[in-house]
Amino acid sequence: MTKIGTLYGLGVGPGDPELITVKAFRLLQQTPVIAYPKKRMGSKSYAHQIAEMYVQPAAGNKEMLGLVFPMTRDPEILEREWNNTVELVWERLSEGKDVAFVTEGDPMFYSTFIHMMRVMQEEHPEVPIVTVPGVSSFLGAASRFNLPLADGDEQIGIIPATEDREAMRQAIASHDCVIFLKVAKVLPMIIGLLKEMNLVDKTAVATKVTSSEEMVWTDVRELERAELSYLTLMVVKKS
Repeated sequence: MTKIGTLYGLGVGPGDPELITVKAFRLLQQTPVIAYPKKRMGSKSYAHQIAEMYVQPAAGNKEMLGLVFPMTRDPEILEREWNNTVELVWERLSEGKDVAFVTEGDPMFYSTFIHMMRVMQEEHPEVPIVTVPGVSSFLGAASRFNLPLADGDEQIGIIPATEDREAMRQAIASHDCVIFLKVAKVLPMIIGLLKEMNLVDKTAVATKVTSSEEMVWTDVRELERAELSYLTLMVVKKS
């Protein structure tokens, strides 16, 4: 019987290609199939951009497997499309080929790979799954801002930004430092909260941190009417 390939979840970091780990680099070189999130319009995904300098598909022994993930909340569409995507990966694994799925940041931290892993485990529990840690965007931001996120007994919260104003207020009030992920969609509301809590001057925002497209703001008042990338985070550090 053909040995089933291993599915790797590779964290490729927040944007700077030099921030991938040695282990991720080795697996990008060795793995015959590189799977990556693919945009429907044909442009390269963020993870693909980070990893592509380490991958040479032209050599003839490597397949680039672009996977389109549904941007919808319809449960029927989600289930159908996710099953189709997992089956594409399973086809390669069942042939004995290892597959490395690249994801920005870390594969076990708010990543697309988490759901890929769950569905694969449900549909094909015999598949070996290995994850390789990566540098998360909030760690890249701490380095970029030269800002210690937590020191001593300080408490830190990593919060997906939502429209629940009271929950966002409580998150800020309850922690010495808060990182709001995917903050672009609720930026005016969060800035309003920071003004009420006198924390505007304790805040910084970064988009696509550490990448060649990075943008940074230390005066968030400039952003009350801005439209920023989905890959935007905010750091609020009280001390």
